Amino acid sequence: MTTAGAVRNAIAALRGGRPIRITAAGAPIAVAAVETVGQELLDLLDPRQRARLVISGERAAALHLANEREAADPGAPVVLDRAQWLDAATALAIADPGRDLDRPPIGPLQPLTDSCVESVRGAVDLARSAGLLPALWLLQAEAANQSISLADIEHERRHSAVEIVARAKLPLENLPPTQIVAFRASDDGQEHVALLIGAFGGKPPLVRLHSECLTGDVFGSLKCDCGPQLKDALRILGAAGGGILLYLRQEGRGIGIANKIRAYSLQDRGLDTVDANRRLGFADDERDYGHAASMLRALGVNEVRLLTNNPDKVEGLETAGIEVVERVAHQMPANPHNADYLATKRKRSGHFLV
Repeated sequence: MTTAGAVRNAIAALRGGRPIRITAAGAPIAVAAVETVGQELLDLLDPRQRARLVISGERAAALHLANEREAADPGAPVVLDRAQWLDAATALAIADPGRDLDRPPIGPLQPLTDSCVESVRGAVDLARSAGLLPALWLLQAEAANQSISLADIEHERRHSAVEIVARAKLPLENLPPTQIVAFRASDDGQEHVALLIGAFGGKPPLVRLHSECLTGDVFGSLKCDCGPQLKDALRILGAAGGGILLYLRQEGRGIGIANKIRAYSLQDRGLDTVDANRRLGFADDERDYGHAASMLRALGVNEVRLLTNNPDKVEGLETAGIEVVERVAHQMPANPHNADYLATKRKRSGHFLV
């Protein structure tokens, strides 16, 4: 099996509630996702109740925990000792911050020093790629039949690519002739699309990277500016005579639709978008623009004029080998529901004003 295939299968296993074994230079470990493993399956996988709980460093910080060995690295996963009272439901309550205010205090929780730090970190990365809460049961290696090597996980993290799988004409209202091109990513199997609008005239095209937003793009949510951004970007590309819009499957800044709605729930309780993501156990922004760069190269594009106010998109493309010859400002007016969200993007995420 290819490296990419192994990673896709491991992600599918975690989503389906199946354990996976991760092999490395040291002893192998087995993990299963807290979110998809109920008590009955946990009892089968861990009949002696020895499984430990792994949570992300960000979630551990929210719970005021840290590994003794990795206390200086807030991004390092934290392994918690198994207590008699720690069952599947309690583990999920620990992992899901939406339940923090609805449950009694849990504990004591005892962080452990783990000898398989890199394997555990790779497992947490797989859970994030699966769109799951970054919380896992750390099992005995023999609990899993399906294996993946830590080297495969790390290889795909650094070298994931996309391939074109289909393309067709797509007439769009008030726009020049447009094609839609579908891509599939080698690591997580996600499918992204590009809209090729009009003609570029041999110069670096105007490009917009748009992260999928079901609530804003489809339902017209007022909590963000994504829907208006998408419509205005298409208008700008059409008025310019041509350009490229990449529609990237990076819902909720890369945390997935379910976790995004969890973040919305935390925002309803007063957290901003950055603190909500951190309390869930994710980084401020989990997006990576390697796939976007790979899509552009597959289209024969190595230089772009980028329509964005997000400095991370500029840096992400350039790090991945696409030259940004110009940044073109792109900003939407605020409404009463998203004014704080837009202010947070400027103050805490460094978005440009113009």
